[in-house]
Amino acid sequence: MGGNGGSATTATGADKRPNELLGSWFVRSGWSKGELARQVNRRARQLGASHISTDTSRVRRWLDGENPREPIPRILSELFSERFGCVVAVEDLGLRAAHRSPSVSGVDLPWTGPQTVALISEFSRSDLMLARRGFLGASLVLSAGPTLIEPMQRWLVPSPAAPREEPALSAAASRRPGRLSQPELDLLESTTVMFRQWDAQCGGGLRRKAVVGQLHEVTDLLQEPQPQATTRRLFKVAAELAELAGWMSYDVGLQPTAQKYFVLALHAAKEAADRPLGSYVLSSMSRQMIHLGRPDDALELIHLAQYGSRDCAGPRTQSMLYAMEARAYANMGQPGKCKRAVRMAEDTFGDAVESDEPEPDWIRFFSEAELHGENSHSYRDLAYVAGRSPTYASLAEPAMQKAVDLFEKDPEHQRSYALNLVGMGTVHLLRREPEQCAVLVREALGIARKVRSERVNTRIRKTVDTAVRDFGDLAAVVDLTDQLAVDLPETAEAV
Repeated sequence: MGGNGGSATTATGADKRPNELLGSWFVRSGWSKGELARQVNRRARQLGASHISTDTSRVRRWLDGENPREPIPRILSELFSERFGCVVAVEDLGLRAAHRSPSVSGVDLPWTGPQTVALISEFSRSDLMLARRGFLGASLVLSAGPTLIEPMQRWLVPSPAAPREEPALSAAASRRPGRLSQPELDLLESTTVMFRQWDAQCGGGLRRKAVVGQLHEVTDLLQEPQPQATTRRLFKVAAELAELAGWMSYDVGLQPTAQKYFVLALHAAKEAADRPLGSYVLSSMSRQMIHLGRPDDALELIHLAQYGSRDCAGPRTQSMLYAMEARAYANMGQPGKCKRAVRMAEDTFGDAVESDEPEPDWIRFFSEAELHGENSHSYRDLAYVAGRSPTYASLAEPAMQKAVDLFEKDPEHQRSYALNLVGMGTVHLLRREPEQCAVLVREALGIARKVRSERVNTRIRKTVDTAVRDFGDLAAVVDLTDQLAVDLPETAEAV
């Protein structure tokens, strides 16, 4: 490979055909050959692959059908995924995917306690050491479709039967004093609650590394002898921290990193024997798939979560899952199923309000405001899928207004307030009311300056772009564009 662009020798002459798939993505990207080469080189340097030195002639050879060696295919996959906001797999680019060991990379990981601990420890340590934008090594790529769904279905497969002598060992372990005292374990759990509050208030960018560091410390404790009950509680803490690290990574735009943390969180939840927590992790994965333009995958994940927790999750969790199911159906353009899921979310939430049963901290975010926000976004998404339907925009408006009004009174969820302000702005654009949109987006800009959330920033930018495209000559839109350039001059750097 030497000092070239990492290309392998392939068939020549009549046997080599232009790579039409790669060419199609390349043309739609709007990049020049030189710009793509520069981006590949920049990403390769981040990976420590200093031998990669791509130029325009090398890009031309890829387009002509030459297959580059790793890590070039995975770098191209990541660059095009970021460009288009959806998963663009190596195969989608007409390139061969290199064989990867599932225990080292990807999402198809062994469902065993010791290996789960080792993988979380390794991944969190790499994250802390490298902290690259979306890369923790050449093997980290987004998974989608059957590659993602089939391994996650094993969440429901019972663990192998324990050896005959293990109950005696477990009983002995339960009597053995562990290093962790009860107050220390309580403190670990309360610290996780505090991290979750910080995320809601400040966005994912401010405390992500602290959460990853805490997760790594928990894996150290899991590698020490502990009583069985303590081990299970530590796995639960690890699952919650891994989910939160994934959520924060998603919030700041580190999509492959987020997906890997979610997968590891699901494994830890299985070891903790906490199916409601596992269903919550799957809902976060589903939300990410909707964000990446994969509603079919999102729906598969939600149905898996619902099936796995139908007899054990509380009504608030079930309501949240119905709301996410509605989002998936909306983005698939299925209004009947979307409306049914919205009604189920509302009815089940009513049961949660009337219930006196204690709820885990991780589901407390799903308030009445969050319910209205999710359902209104479902109708808003339906409106766009249906060609900017005014009917669905009218359904979205009152629910979105309720969400905005409730979040305005909630200082602990400023990011959600900003997201729903922008959501309300998009509804006004659907109703061809750009002045009202500009007012709301300006308010969201004020919050965006205080929270470190690339998700909020991206939503604002996309909404302003839509306003400019449809109403670019309007004074309110021109002023909003100027304000955006001042408040959000460039993409925030993820940490």
